[in-house]
Amino acid sequence: MPSTSRQPSPNIVLTGFMGVGKSAVGREVAARLQRTFIDMDETIEQQAGMSISDIFARHGEDVFRAMETALLRELTQRQGLVIATGGGTLIPAENRVMATRSSLVICLTAGMDTILERVQADESRPLLAGNNRSDRIKTLLAQRAAAYDEIPYQIDTTGRSIAEVADEVIALVERGIGGYLRLPVSVPGASTGYDILLGSGLLQHAPPLMRERGLDGDVVIVSDRNVTSHWQASLLNAFRQTGVKTTWVTLPGGESHKTLDTIRELYTAFLDAELDRSGVVVAFGGGVIGDMAGFAAATYLRGIRFVQIPTTLLAMVDASVGGKTGVDLPQGKNLVGAFKQPEMVLIDPETLSSLPSEEFRNGLAEIIKHGIIADPELFAQLQSSGPGSLESLIARALRVKIGIVQRDPYEEGERAYLNLGHTFAHAIERVSHYAIPHGQAVALGLIAAGRLSASLNLCSPETAQRIEQVVERLGLPTTLVGYAPDAIIAAMRTDKKRKHGQIRFVLPRDIGKVDLFEDIPVENLKTAIASLIPD
Repeated sequence: MPSTSRQPSPNIVLTGFMGVGKSAVGREVAARLQRTFIDMDETIEQQAGMSISDIFARHGEDVFRAMETALLRELTQRQGLVIATGGGTLIPAENRVMATRSSLVICLTAGMDTILERVQADESRPLLAGNNRSDRIKTLLAQRAAAYDEIPYQIDTTGRSIAEVADEVIALVERGIGGYLRLPVSVPGASTGYDILLGSGLLQHAPPLMRERGLDGDVVIVSDRNVTSHWQASLLNAFRQTGVKTTWVTLPGGESHKTLDTIRELYTAFLDAELDRSGVVVAFGGGVIGDMAGFAAATYLRGIRFVQIPTTLLAMVDASVGGKTGVDLPQGKNLVGAFKQPEMVLIDPETLSSLPSEEFRNGLAEIIKHGIIADPELFAQLQSSGPGSLESLIARALRVKIGIVQRDPYEEGERAYLNLGHTFAHAIERVSHYAIPHGQAVALGLIAAGRLSASLNLCSPETAQRIEQVVERLGLPTTLVGYAPDAIIAAMRTDKKRKHGQIRFVLPRDIGKVDLFEDIPVENLKTAIASLIPD
């Protein structure tokens, strides 16, 4: 698996749109902290021996952006710097990950009128070439808004002095929380959304990050035995140092315990902890823990606040996002549940260091799924050497799910695409009495979905082969031994995703495009399942 380790984060990176004051504030901060200041635009001009306008004119914007990325990569290997980026430096997602893994990144902002006033007479900005700078600025701001939003620290410089903004930057440095990504999730129909915070080393900062979001009541942390043995001391100490009353509840691990009986145990634990509506339930574990703790939080006192801190790759990229919670019944998986959106999701890839390699691979199955659904580049990375870091891998997969969940929060349409491979997978899990882990079942389901799609001429045989090749390359199973196709089809008939009695399937048309289908001929379905079973 990619390394989770990283250097300390002593660098301070100031980013944001042109004219917000990055260079001026950066020089002031560097002088006060006695650090070296680097203006990336000035450095590139020195390296190229020409102005940025000339680089654009002679070589094009792509060459300039490549120079930016190369310089950023070099600077993030150093320490003790204050860096002012160009306005577009951190627009590429990989650059944002690169910067936040090694530095405290702060986005400076300003109002439209302020930006226009500051850059109106500046002829050195090639992206503002033309007569109507105001329209061009509006267009660029709209294009870059989502990227800037992923920087968690935002400081508005409108109407403020350089010294005032520098004071706020230094105050953030003194908090001691390093760099991380903020992936915002908006929920249509809700008054507020929530943030997914992604960065190595964030676990110890969970209490202040929760407090920033008004989550300052008593806390009950719900975990399982494996996670407790590795991480209880560090997380519990972090909460107790803040004076927050904290109760730790340890549940047995595994899908077989995801039952209403376990939920009853959680209600009892909440009552024993005297948890009221100002309290917060923290799910600290894998998808099973998140499902159970979230369902208990949704139903205890008709709903209390809930935070997800996933510790498995599968939960990080899938189960912790979107608000689905629930438990199993003997007749099928997740047949009882509720939509319960978390107040915050905190993802610290360092917690994966205690995860067995088999469980890490289980999470890769969901990442493959996200690539097939909507990110061909992510899929291509999985076919080759993969992204450069765990943060990048997790962030790419999360962006797929976030986009779908925001457009369809209650699974009334597009969100069903996230069930790619899962109709097969849930049936495989059930007939195995959950001896086959969810990730392995999803991997098999993805292969079956590809083969079923190809047999119906919905996708090419090459697409189905690529899916199987990636599954195999990442060490996930490609065959199913000991189970009959008829038993798996029978288990599908209790899948909660049926509609009007019909089993629904999400099938790939190509890498990056899927569709929802019903009325699949039983012969094709049986053939697809049988193809998983070796002779």
